[in-house]
This record gives sequence, structure tokens and C-alpha cells, in this order.
Amino acid sequence: MIQIIVTRGIKSSLGVKLAFGMQMNLPLCSPLKQLTPASPCSQRKALRTTCSISDSVEKKKVIVISGPTGAGKSRLALELAKRLDGEIISADSVQVYRGLDVGSAKPSVSQRNEVPHHLIDILHPSEDYSAGQFFEDARKATQDVLERGRVPIVAGGTGLYLRWFIYGKPNVPKASLEVASEVCEELMELQKNNQWDAAVDLVVKAGDPNARLLPSNNWYRLRRSLEIMKSSGMPPSAFSVPYDSFRQHLDSRLTDTSVVNHPSEVDKVDKVDNIHNHPKELDYNFTCFFLTSPRVDLYRSIDLRCEDMLMETEGLLSEASWLLDIGLRPDMNSATRAIGYRQAMEYLLSCREQGGRSSPEEFYAFLSEFQKASRNFSKRQITWFRNELIYQWLDASKPFEDVTDFICNAYHDQTGRLIVPEALKMKKKGSGRQETYELKSYRAKVKLFIHDEDCNHVLEWIGRTQRQSVAVL
Repeated sequence: MIQIIVTRGIKSSLGVKLAFGMQMNLPLCSPLKQLTPASPCSQRKALRTTCSISDSVEKKKVIVISGPTGAGKSRLALELAKRLDGEIISADSVQVYRGLDVGSAKPSVSQRNEVPHHLIDILHPSEDYSAGQFFEDARKATQDVLERGRVPIVAGGTGLYLRWFIYGKPNVPKASLEVASEVCEELMELQKNNQWDAAVDLVVKAGDPNARLLPSNNWYRLRRSLEIMKSSGMPPSAFSVPYDSFRQHLDSRLTDTSVVNHPSEVDKVDKVDNIHNHPKELDYNFTCFFLTSPRVDLYRSIDLRCEDMLMETEGLLSEASWLLDIGLRPDMNSATRAIGYRQAMEYLLSCREQGGRSSPEEFYAFLSEFQKASRNFSKRQITWFRNELIYQWLDASKPFEDVTDFICNAYHDQTGRLIVPEALKMKKKGSGRQETYELKSYRAKVKLFIHDEDCNHVLEWIGRTQRQSVAVL
């Protein structure tokens, strides 16, 4: 006799589709004696579920909500916090800065009074912020929320922040005050004179060839690389990244031919993994969701959002003007590299050079560049999270109440074997030829700034405020 495990789907009393096994005893002469081997794809799906929902009931649960810009993460996190008695921990690299409210789509004061938010307005825009700092701050906030008996809901779209938050950060040494001062002194003059290439050459000669791969003018990461080498004698790449060990472990299981061709071998591999080369277990029970829409719908939403940020003169342009007034320049640090702020600062600098003047054509060119940069950023976010197997993908275009209900039910589920209903599932690879065609032919359609006169109030504001700021340059 042999045993076959048949998996069926049912709905629990919470409305969540669950999977359960049922044993069937068959004689060896049964036509089913040669079972169809599981495909690598199905193995990957099973392993993803195991990774995302921990088997340990003792681990505290943490909800993670991510998605591309404009997908509705903040709204969803706010509703979940109300229903689950939770607190929101922002995983947004721009919302940490005071004064950058409109361009970062920061939750309103009333929303933050309604539900506690963390890691918002904690830094001045002149300060840098890193994934390592976020790890420390977010982990502390998570522990504080749990100690209050509430539910941590981590929400944001900064991929590296969330990866380190879930899997851990590299164990690189912190620089002493002496080392930090020495590095600052070495790079200060080069940064002041905008000599990025010369600074990169200096760090490469010190022992980090990967410095050439850094984004231009990312002075924080360049300084950090030099600090690490001076503190340890090794480049940053010499230190292991926890996420890599999880991914390598998963990939090794997926490429093991005995596992792919014989599903029954999974248990044997698991037993070996528990003894040898198993990465450190995740210390929380993470329930992770990636919220997005069909790409064309998402792009339309992003384009309108960009327009909306510019309609009020006290919006994005006012915040970008303030950044210039306090001595910052585009692409100078974390805050001024942010999508929207960099484009707005470049546009206002051009206006200031013209004595506080701008034509409608120049404004529309800036708007178009802002929208394009935002769409491209959302595309990069989607690409990044396709490789993050711990996330379940949800369709933001589906009824909001249905999506919220599912996540609430998922949080309360105790089986650890959640399946996203087909009605809410978002495909990672898009919808096929039609979407590909629509994306190739996509053109932004303005809805608020339709005619030249629609931007007159913005141009008048520029004439009043940017002429006075010329002296600051």
C-alpha cells in the first residue's frame, strides 16, 4: 500500500481559504502508482508559504504592507490598525524627514492622532538616513508596540529597509568617532567641490572596487564604505548579508533534483537543513503583503497624484523651495535625492536663475519629468519585490473591504497555510500581451493642468517667491 496526500481548499469560519491534507490508501497496482512529480514552480510556492508564515506559535506576529508608490499602502495600513488595534511603523525613506509632507504623501496630523505612527518626522532634511539605522529604529518600535499589547503594522515601499527589517542587517562594524572624523575630513573638500569621481577613486584605492557601482552623489554610502574599511580592514562586500543566506538556502532546496522530482524528499531535506547550513530563523512571525494594481491603472493613479501635489502652492514646490533656502541642493543627500523633491528643486533653481520666472512650457516639462520619474520608480519597486518570496501579492483594484478583511483574517489564522483567494490575487508578471501593448503605448494624460491658464497660480507664486530667493544662491 502507498499513501497519497490530497490537498483540498476550504473556507474557514473566518472566511480565509485554507489547505488541508487527506490520506488515501491505494493498492500498489493502482494506476496512480506513478505520481506526477511536483514542478519547481509548485515547490517554490510551497517554500514561500513556509517562509512567510512561521510554524512557531510562540513568535509574535508582525504585519508588513508594501507596494509601489501610489498603490494605497497608507490607507490600507490605517484601516488595518483601526481594526486590529495596531500601530503603524513607517518604512518610507522620505517620511522620516520633518517638513517633507506633501511630496512623501505623509499621513495627516488627524490620521496620526487617530492611530499612532512611528519613524515619521524624526530627522532634519540635512541628515542622512540608512537601512541600518532603519533596522535599529524599526526593530525597537516593533518591540515597543508588542510590549503594549498591540499589533505592529510596518508599511512602506523602501525595499532594502524592509529586507533588512525582516531578515536582519549585515554585521558590519560601527565607526568610532575618530574614524568617522577622519573619513569626514578626507571627503569633505571633495564633496564641497562636487568632485564625486575623485572621491570614488579615493575609496577604490582604499580597497573597495564596488564604490564605482554606487549611485552618483550618494556621499553617505561612500563615507560608510570608507569607515568600514578603516574600522575592519575589509570592504563592505566582505560581510555576509542575512538575506543572502536565506535566499541561498531556498535556492539550494529548489535546485535539488531529488526534491524537485520527488516531493516526498522535502521532509528529508528539511531534516538535514535543520542540522547543517540552515540560516538563522526569523525572530518574528511575519505576515507580508505586496499591494499593487494593474500597471496601466497604477500609472494613471501616479500621474494624477503628481498633479495633485503641485496644485496647491503650499505643496511640493513650497517644500522644495524651503530645501533650497536652507542650503541644500538637488541630489545632495537622502532627502534631496527623493523622487519629486529632486525634480522640483532643479525646476525652482532654473526659475531662480531667470529672476523668478517660468513659462507654462517649462512648468509642463517639469510636471512630465516628475510623473515619468515616479512611474519608473514604481516599476523598480515592482521588480524588486518580485524576488521577495515572503510576500503575498494582492490586487489593489479589488474592493478595499475585501482586501482588508482578508488581511485581518490572515492575521488571526493559526494554521500557517494561507492561500490568497483568486479574486484578490495579483499576478507578478502582468496580464499578457494586452498590458504589454498598453504599457508600450502609454502616455500621461493630465487631468488637473489641462490648459496653460491652469498653472497660472503656480507661475504667479514662483514670481512672488523665487525672485526673492535669488540672493540665497
